[in-house]
Parts: sequence; structure tokens; C-alpha cells
Amino acid sequence: MTVRGLSLPELVDACVASGVGSVGLWREPVRAHGVEAAARLVRDAGLTVSTLCRGGFLTATDPSVRADALADNRAAVDEAAALGTDTLVLVSGGLPPGARDLGAARERVAAALHTLAPYAADRGVRLAIEPLHPMFASDRCVVSTLEQALDLAERFPARQVGVCVDTYHLWWDDRAPAQLTRAGESGRVFAFQLADWVTPLPEGVLNGRGQLGDGVIDLREWHARVDAAGYSGPVEVELFSDSLWARDGREVLTETVDRYLRHATGPP
Repeated sequence: MTVRGLSLPELVDACVASGVGSVGLWREPVRAHGVEAAARLVRDAGLTVSTLCRGGFLTATDPSVRADALADNRAAVDEAAALGTDTLVLVSGGLPPGARDLGAARERVAAALHTLAPYAADRGVRLAIEPLHPMFASDRCVVSTLEQALDLAERFPARQVGVCVDTYHLWWDDRAPAQLTRAGESGRVFAFQLADWVTPLPEGVLNGRGQLGDGVIDLREWHARVDAAGYSGPVEVELFSDSLWARDGREVLTETVDRYLRHATGPP
């Protein structure tokens, strides 16, 4: 998503040229290219798929809408398996029209996971619940904190359901470090994503994430916390940014690798 202006073949070529060994893919470009063709493209380039985004949106009350959501999530699991990744990221979904009960919405997410978790496990895919910043609770994700995500995940075996840790969404929460330790103790950190928080927020909040080092998040400290929690998998940089999308994707990827090395790893 950071370089969404690149086609999938262009993205793969740019990753190889930049020394990036894994790539987190989104379903829309994968489907546009063809799932099996995308899997071959990535595999033949010597890359691996770190995660697939996204499943979820499981909060509907209408039975037909819920059935459609479950079917779409099963398809997402199948796509993840075909791509060779063991992790599907879930964004839970917001409040249905007219609803105000956040707790009930989260319980509908849990009910959906009871169906999806075994289906995914049978196909070698884990479900990573991603908490989003509270400003998205009404329309995109009723799971706003790492604690809430773990409360859901821990209803299921650790090999089936865990969490995705995204600095953009969690940096503000002073309870998150302790919850990260909790997640690490049960082996439930399935994915780690970096983005920075810039102030003032752009008018289009959804697409206003900051390039690493441009904002206020202590990315190096977050990286150290996730390392200490026992996570050793790929680190993704996921930047929804109108300003970055307006630039050449290869240039953005090169800059992102440099920013990661300068602002997220090693000593300051």
C-alpha cells in the first residue's frame, strides 16, 4: 500500500532492486493480477509474502450481510494460502447503520472468528486482529486497543488467532507496552507494521500517515518492544499517504528503506 501506484510486477522488481525480501500484499491488486499469477510472480522473484490484507468487517447484524462477509473472509484465507503467507490481517469493521453498542459489535466479531479460525487453521493461515486508532471505531474498526484485540484472540488457540501491531494505531496507548508483553508471552504477535503520526493531521485522515521519521512516534522504541516480545518475523511499513502516492513508487520505496534503517533500527 505504501507504493500503491506501482503495478504488482513493478512492485516485485522494485523490492528485488532495493533488497527487500518480503512484501505485504493487499487483496485488490492481487485479484486484479490473478491470485495464482501473483503467487508465481512473487515466488519466481525469490520474495515471500509477509501478510495479506485484509479480511474482517464482521460486525453486521443483517444475516445476509454477515453471510457475505464470512464468504469473503473464507476467500481471503484461500488467497493467503495460495500466496504462501501464513498471516491474514483482519480489520474488524465498524458499527452497523443505526447501532451504538460497541460491545455487541465486538461479540459479533468473536462469533465470526469461531467460524473462520478453524477454517483458516486447516489451510495453514493465522488470523491477525489489527486494532485501529479510536477515531476509526465508528466506521472501520470497533477494536481500538491491543488489549481489546487480545481479549478476542485469547478465546482461540494461539496458533489460530493473534494480533497485528501497527505503531500508527497504538502509539498513544500507555497500556499497549504491557499488552505487547502479554501478546508475546502467548506467541500471538503475528505481524508488525510501522507508520508515523504527523501533526496536524491532514484533512484526509485515513490517508494521512507520515513517512518514518516525519512524525512523533518513537519507532525505534516500538521496534525494541516488539523484539523483546519475541517477534522475529518481517517488519512491514504501511503508509496510507496521498502525498507519497503522488510520487514515483520506486523513489518512495528507496526512501522508505532508508528511513527504516535510520529511524526504526539500531542506536539513535
